[in-house]
Amino acid sequence: MAQIARSFILCLTVLGLSSCAQKSPAPSAGSAAAAAKPAALTEATPAGGEMLPGDSAPPPHIDAAKAMEYVRQVVNFGPRYINSPGHRKTEEFLRARLKGDDVEEDSFTASTPAGNLPMINFIAKFPGSEKGIVVLAGHYDTLYGRKDFVGANDGGSDTGLLLEIADYLRAQKKRPGYSVWLVWFDGEEAIQQWSDSDSVYGSRHLAQKWQKDGTAKEIKAFLLADMTGDKDLDIDRDQNSTPWLEDLVGQAATRLGYQSHFFQRVGGFEDDHLPFSRIGVPVADLIDFSYGYNNVFWHSPQDTLDKLSPQSLEITGEVMLEAARLLPAHK
Repeated sequence: MAQIARSFILCLTVLGLSSCAQKSPAPSAGSAAAAAKPAALTEATPAGGEMLPGDSAPPPHIDAAKAMEYVRQVVNFGPRYINSPGHRKTEEFLRARLKGDDVEEDSFTASTPAGNLPMINFIAKFPGSEKGIVVLAGHYDTLYGRKDFVGANDGGSDTGLLLEIADYLRAQKKRPGYSVWLVWFDGEEAIQQWSDSDSVYGSRHLAQKWQKDGTAKEIKAFLLADMTGDKDLDIDRDQNSTPWLEDLVGQAATRLGYQSHFFQRVGGFEDDHLPFSRIGVPVADLIDFSYGYNNVFWHSPQDTLDKLSPQSLEITGEVMLEAARLLPAHK
Protein backbone atom coordinates (compact mmCIF):
# COMPACT_ATOMS: atom_id res chain seq x y z
CA MET A 1 0.00 0.00 0.00
CA ALA A 2 1.15 3.52 0.79
CA GLN A 3 4.11 4.90 2.63
CA ILE A 4 3.67 6.25 6.08
CA ALA A 5 5.74 7.24 9.09
CA ARG A 6 9.43 7.80 9.26
CA SER A 7 9.23 8.55 12.99
CA PHE A 8 6.32 8.21 15.33
CA ILE A 9 5.37 7.87 19.00
CA LEU A 10 3.13 4.96 19.94
CA CYS A 11 1.10 5.22 23.11
CA LEU A 12 -1.33 2.54 24.24
CA THR A 13 -3.65 2.85 27.19
CA VAL A 14 -4.01 -0.34 29.20
CA LEU A 15 -6.03 -0.32 32.43
CA GLY A 16 -5.56 3.43 32.61
CA LEU A 17 -1.74 3.29 32.30
CA SER A 18 -0.02 4.85 29.31
CA SER A 19 3.05 3.24 27.77
CA CYS A 20 4.91 5.09 25.04
CA ALA A 21 7.91 4.19 22.90
CA GLN A 22 9.48 6.31 20.19
CA LYS A 23 10.51 4.42 17.07
CA SER A 24 12.31 5.42 13.89
CA PRO A 25 11.92 2.71 11.21
CA ALA A 26 14.46 3.17 8.45
CA PRO A 27 13.88 2.47 4.75
CA SER A 28 14.89 -0.98 3.60
CA ALA A 29 18.46 -1.34 2.41
CA GLY A 30 18.93 -0.31 -1.21
CA SER A 31 15.53 1.34 -1.37
CA ALA A 32 15.55 5.04 -2.10
CA ALA A 33 11.80 4.78 -2.70
CA ALA A 34 11.06 3.52 0.81
CA ALA A 35 10.60 7.01 2.21
CA ALA A 36 8.19 7.37 5.10
CA LYS A 37 5.12 9.37 5.87
CA PRO A 38 5.30 11.46 9.02
CA ALA A 39 2.97 10.15 11.71
CA ALA A 40 2.78 11.11 15.36
CA LEU A 41 0.90 8.54 17.40
CA THR A 42 -0.51 9.66 20.72
CA GLU A 43 -2.75 8.26 23.42
CA ALA A 44 -5.88 6.77 21.91
CA THR A 45 -9.27 8.30 22.47
CA PRO A 46 -12.61 6.78 21.46
CA ALA A 47 -14.55 8.15 18.54
CA GLY A 48 -16.93 10.90 19.61
CA GLY A 49 -20.32 11.94 18.35
CA GLU A 50 -23.81 10.62 18.88
CA MET A 51 -24.87 7.29 17.47
CA LEU A 52 -27.30 7.61 14.59
CA PRO A 53 -30.79 6.17 15.05
CA GLY A 54 -31.12 2.45 14.50
CA ASP A 55 -32.81 0.98 11.45
CA SER A 56 -33.70 -2.41 10.09
CA ALA A 57 -31.46 -2.36 7.03
CA PRO A 58 -29.42 -5.56 6.63
CA PRO A 59 -25.70 -5.13 7.23
CA PRO A 60 -23.38 -5.15 4.20
CA HIS A 61 -21.61 -8.40 3.47
CA ILE A 62 -18.13 -8.85 1.98
CA ASP A 63 -17.07 -12.27 0.73
CA ALA A 64 -13.80 -12.55 2.65
CA ALA A 65 -12.50 -15.55 0.72
CA LYS A 66 -13.14 -13.89 -2.63
CA ALA A 67 -11.51 -10.64 -1.53
CA MET A 68 -8.46 -12.61 -0.42
CA GLU A 69 -8.34 -14.46 -3.72
CA TYR A 70 -8.28 -11.14 -5.57
CA VAL A 71 -5.39 -10.02 -3.38
CA ARG A 72 -3.60 -13.31 -4.10
CA GLN A 73 -3.97 -12.88 -7.86
CA VAL A 74 -2.67 -9.32 -7.77
CA VAL A 75 0.31 -10.22 -5.58
CA ASN A 76 1.15 -13.09 -7.93
CA PHE A 77 1.77 -10.49 -10.66
CA GLY A 78 4.87 -9.52 -8.69
CA PRO A 79 6.08 -5.95 -8.03
CA ARG A 80 3.65 -3.38 -9.45
CA TYR A 81 5.72 -0.22 -9.77
CA ILE A 82 5.21 2.11 -12.73
CA ASN A 83 6.19 0.59 -16.11
CA SER A 84 6.87 -2.85 -14.61
CA PRO A 85 5.37 -6.07 -16.04
CA GLY A 86 3.39 -6.52 -12.80
CA HIS A 87 1.91 -3.05 -13.13
CA ARG A 88 0.77 -3.74 -16.69
CA LYS A 89 -0.72 -7.10 -15.63
CA THR A 90 -2.63 -5.36 -12.83
CA GLU A 91 -4.01 -2.80 -15.28
CA GLU A 92 -5.29 -5.61 -17.50
CA PHE A 93 -6.68 -7.49 -14.48
CA LEU A 94 -8.66 -4.44 -13.36
CA ARG A 95 -10.01 -3.94 -16.88
CA ALA A 96 -11.10 -7.57 -17.05
CA ARG A 97 -12.74 -7.65 -13.61
CA LEU A 98 -14.58 -4.35 -14.17
CA LYS A 99 -15.69 -5.12 -17.71
CA GLY A 100 -19.32 -4.13 -18.13
CA ASP A 101 -19.25 -1.58 -15.29
CA ASP A 102 -19.24 2.19 -15.75
CA VAL A 103 -15.46 2.55 -15.66
CA GLU A 104 -13.30 5.58 -16.35
CA GLU A 105 -9.58 5.24 -16.96
CA ASP A 106 -8.00 8.45 -15.80
CA SER A 107 -4.71 8.39 -17.71
CA PHE A 108 -2.12 11.10 -17.17
CA THR A 109 1.62 11.73 -17.30
CA ALA A 110 3.32 12.65 -14.03
CA SER A 111 6.53 14.64 -13.72
CA THR A 112 8.72 12.67 -11.29
CA PRO A 113 12.39 12.49 -10.21
CA ALA A 114 12.71 9.64 -12.74
CA GLY A 115 11.27 11.76 -15.56
CA ASN A 116 7.76 11.79 -17.01
CA LEU A 117 5.92 8.58 -16.17
CA PRO A 118 2.53 7.35 -17.46
CA MET A 119 -0.04 6.57 -14.76
CA ILE A 120 -3.66 5.41 -14.68
CA ASN A 121 -6.34 5.81 -12.02
CA PHE A 122 -9.25 3.40 -12.43
CA ILE A 123 -12.70 4.69 -11.41
CA ALA A 124 -15.76 2.40 -11.26
CA LYS A 125 -19.10 4.18 -10.75
CA PHE A 126 -22.14 2.56 -9.14
CA PRO A 127 -25.29 4.74 -9.09
CA GLY A 128 -27.41 5.33 -6.02
CA SER A 129 -30.90 6.72 -5.45
CA GLU A 130 -29.79 10.04 -3.95
CA LYS A 131 -27.80 12.92 -5.38
CA GLY A 132 -24.23 12.76 -4.13
CA ILE A 133 -21.13 10.57 -4.31
CA VAL A 134 -19.19 8.52 -1.78
CA VAL A 135 -15.67 7.62 -2.91
CA LEU A 136 -14.05 4.40 -1.62
CA ALA A 137 -10.40 4.26 -2.62
CA GLY A 138 -7.03 2.52 -2.39
CA HIS A 139 -3.86 2.23 -4.45
CA TYR A 140 -2.44 -0.59 -6.59
CA ASP A 141 1.19 0.43 -7.23
CA THR A 142 4.18 -0.74 -5.19
CA LEU A 143 7.54 0.80 -4.25
CA TYR A 144 9.22 2.20 -7.34
CA GLY A 145 12.02 0.02 -8.70
CA ARG A 146 11.84 -2.49 -5.84
CA LYS A 147 11.94 -5.96 -7.38
CA ASP A 148 11.96 -7.60 -3.93
CA PHE A 149 8.69 -6.00 -2.78
CA VAL A 150 5.27 -7.42 -3.77
CA GLY A 151 3.21 -5.26 -1.40
CA ALA A 152 0.67 -7.85 -0.29
CA ASN A 153 -0.69 -5.54 2.40
CA ASP A 154 0.61 -2.26 1.00
CA GLY A 155 -1.34 -1.98 -2.22
CA GLY A 156 -2.44 -5.59 -2.69
CA SER A 157 -5.00 -5.58 0.11
CA ASP A 158 -6.51 -2.31 -1.14
CA THR A 159 -6.78 -3.58 -4.71
CA GLY A 160 -8.41 -6.90 -3.86
CA LEU A 161 -10.81 -5.42 -1.32
CA LEU A 162 -12.11 -2.82 -3.77
CA LEU A 163 -12.67 -5.53 -6.40
CA GLU A 164 -14.82 -7.48 -3.94
CA ILE A 165 -16.70 -4.30 -3.02
CA ALA A 166 -17.34 -3.84 -6.75
CA ASP A 167 -18.83 -7.35 -6.86
CA TYR A 168 -21.07 -6.48 -3.90
CA LEU A 169 -22.27 -3.21 -5.45
CA ARG A 170 -22.80 -4.83 -8.85
CA ALA A 171 -25.17 -7.38 -7.30
CA GLN A 172 -27.40 -4.63 -5.90
CA LYS A 173 -30.01 -3.96 -8.55
CA LYS A 174 -31.10 -0.65 -7.03
CA ARG A 175 -28.81 0.86 -4.47
CA PRO A 176 -30.31 3.22 -1.87
CA GLY A 177 -28.35 6.26 -0.79
CA TYR A 178 -25.53 8.04 -2.55
CA SER A 179 -23.69 6.75 -5.59
CA VAL A 180 -20.50 4.88 -4.75
CA TRP A 181 -17.40 5.44 -6.85
CA LEU A 182 -14.47 3.07 -6.37
CA VAL A 183 -11.00 4.42 -7.17
CA TRP A 184 -7.79 2.45 -7.64
CA PHE A 185 -5.03 5.07 -7.44
CA ASP A 186 -1.75 4.81 -9.30
CA GLY A 187 1.48 6.45 -8.18
CA GLU A 188 0.83 6.54 -4.46
CA GLU A 189 4.38 5.52 -3.61
CA ALA A 190 7.28 7.94 -3.90
CA ILE A 191 9.56 7.55 -6.90
CA GLN A 192 12.63 8.66 -4.97
CA GLN A 193 11.82 9.99 -1.49
CA TRP A 194 8.47 10.84 0.10
CA SER A 195 7.63 14.54 -0.14
CA ASP A 196 4.71 16.76 -1.10
CA SER A 197 5.85 16.65 -4.74
CA ASP A 198 7.06 13.03 -4.82
CA SER A 199 4.10 10.98 -3.59
CA VAL A 200 0.36 10.41 -4.12
CA TYR A 201 0.59 11.30 -7.82
CA GLY A 202 -2.72 9.70 -8.73
CA SER A 203 -4.77 11.28 -5.96
CA ARG A 204 -3.20 14.71 -6.49
CA HIS A 205 -4.06 14.53 -10.18
CA LEU A 206 -7.64 13.33 -9.63
CA ALA A 207 -8.37 15.84 -6.87
CA GLN A 208 -7.29 18.68 -9.16
CA LYS A 209 -9.32 17.26 -12.03
CA TRP A 210 -12.48 16.86 -9.95
CA GLN A 211 -12.07 20.32 -8.45
CA LYS A 212 -11.89 21.85 -11.92
CA ASP A 213 -14.86 19.96 -13.41
CA GLY A 214 -17.12 20.39 -10.36
CA THR A 215 -17.22 16.71 -9.32
CA ALA A 216 -15.63 17.51 -5.96
CA LYS A 217 -18.72 19.48 -4.92
CA GLU A 218 -20.83 16.32 -5.31
CA ILE A 219 -18.59 14.17 -3.08
CA LYS A 220 -20.13 13.67 0.36
CA ALA A 221 -17.22 11.63 1.72
CA PHE A 222 -13.91 10.05 0.69
CA LEU A 223 -12.96 6.81 2.48
CA LEU A 224 -9.47 5.42 1.91
CA ALA A 225 -8.30 1.87 2.75
CA ASP A 226 -4.57 1.35 3.21
CA MET A 227 -2.72 -1.59 4.77
CA THR A 228 -5.94 -3.10 6.13
CA GLY A 229 -5.22 -6.77 5.35
CA ASP A 230 -3.03 -7.26 8.45
CA LYS A 231 -3.95 -10.40 10.43
CA ASP A 232 -3.78 -8.33 13.61
CA LEU A 233 -6.15 -5.62 12.40
CA ASP A 234 -6.00 -2.42 14.45
CA ILE A 235 -7.05 0.62 12.45
CA ASP A 236 -5.66 3.95 13.67
CA ARG A 237 -7.76 7.06 14.17
CA ASP A 238 -6.19 9.55 11.76
CA GLN A 239 -5.82 13.14 12.92
CA ASN A 240 -5.42 14.32 9.31
CA SER A 241 -8.92 13.05 8.51
CA THR A 242 -12.24 14.85 9.00
CA PRO A 243 -13.26 14.32 12.65
CA TRP A 244 -16.99 13.82 12.08
CA LEU A 245 -16.32 11.29 9.32
CA GLU A 246 -13.89 9.38 11.55
CA ASP A 247 -16.67 9.38 14.17
CA LEU A 248 -19.04 7.93 11.59
CA VAL A 249 -16.55 5.19 10.75
CA GLY A 250 -16.37 4.37 14.46
CA GLN A 251 -20.16 4.25 14.64
CA ALA A 252 -20.31 1.93 11.64
CA ALA A 253 -17.73 -0.37 13.25
CA THR A 254 -19.72 -0.44 16.49
CA ARG A 255 -22.96 -1.23 14.68
CA LEU A 256 -21.31 -4.23 13.05
CA GLY A 257 -19.57 -5.43 16.21
CA TYR A 258 -16.08 -4.60 14.93
CA GLN A 259 -15.26 -1.76 17.32
CA SER A 260 -12.35 -3.63 18.93
CA HIS A 261 -10.45 -3.31 15.64
CA PHE A 262 -10.71 0.47 15.49
CA PHE A 263 -9.14 3.53 17.07
CA GLN A 264 -7.01 2.04 19.85
CA ARG A 265 -4.27 4.37 18.57
CA VAL A 266 -4.33 7.89 17.20
CA GLY A 267 -1.96 9.19 14.53
CA GLY A 268 -1.49 11.75 11.79
CA PHE A 269 -0.87 10.19 8.37
CA GLU A 270 0.03 11.45 4.92
CA ASP A 271 -1.80 9.37 2.35
CA ASP A 272 -4.03 9.51 -0.72
CA HIS A 273 -6.77 11.29 1.26
CA LEU A 274 -4.89 14.55 1.79
CA PRO A 275 -5.26 16.00 -1.75
CA PHE A 276 -9.02 15.66 -1.35
CA SER A 277 -9.02 17.14 2.13
CA ARG A 278 -7.20 20.16 0.76
CA ILE A 279 -10.04 20.89 -1.68
CA GLY A 280 -12.71 20.63 1.00
CA VAL A 281 -13.87 17.01 0.66
CA PRO A 282 -14.59 15.20 3.97
CA VAL A 283 -12.02 12.37 4.25
CA ALA A 284 -11.24 9.35 6.41
CA ASP A 285 -8.08 7.24 6.14
CA LEU A 286 -8.61 3.66 7.33
CA ILE A 287 -5.05 2.55 7.94
CA ASP A 288 -3.39 0.01 10.22
CA PHE A 289 0.13 1.34 10.61
CA SER A 290 1.35 -1.36 12.95
CA TYR A 291 2.34 -4.16 10.60
CA GLY A 292 4.36 -6.69 12.55
CA TYR A 293 6.42 -5.93 15.68
CA ASN A 294 7.73 -2.35 15.43
CA ASN A 295 6.06 -2.19 11.99
CA VAL A 296 8.87 -4.41 10.68
CA PHE A 297 6.96 -5.77 7.66
CA TRP A 298 6.19 -2.33 6.23
CA HIS A 299 8.08 -1.66 2.99
CA SER A 300 10.06 -4.86 3.44
CA PRO A 301 10.31 -8.06 1.37
CA GLN A 302 8.30 -9.68 4.19
CA ASP A 303 5.10 -7.89 3.13
CA THR A 304 3.71 -11.17 1.81
CA LEU A 305 0.38 -13.00 1.68
CA ASP A 306 1.01 -15.09 4.79
CA LYS A 307 0.78 -11.92 6.92
CA LEU A 308 -2.79 -11.21 5.78
CA SER A 309 -6.24 -12.36 6.89
CA PRO A 310 -9.46 -12.60 4.86
CA GLN A 311 -11.35 -11.53 7.99
CA SER A 312 -9.45 -8.25 8.11
CA LEU A 313 -10.50 -7.50 4.54
CA GLU A 314 -14.09 -8.39 5.44
CA ILE A 315 -14.10 -6.09 8.47
CA THR A 316 -12.63 -3.15 6.58
CA GLY A 317 -14.92 -3.51 3.57
CA GLU A 318 -18.09 -3.91 5.60
CA VAL A 319 -17.28 -0.90 7.79
CA MET A 320 -16.60 1.23 4.71
CA LEU A 321 -19.89 0.20 3.15
CA GLU A 322 -21.81 0.71 6.40
CA ALA A 323 -20.31 4.18 6.81
CA ALA A 324 -21.36 4.98 3.24
CA ARG A 325 -24.87 3.73 4.03
CA LEU A 326 -25.12 5.93 7.14
CA LEU A 327 -23.97 9.07 5.36
CA PRO A 328 -27.34 10.32 4.02
CA ALA A 329 -28.67 10.48 7.61
CA HIS A 330 -25.66 12.61 8.57
CA LYS A 331 -26.80 15.92 7.08
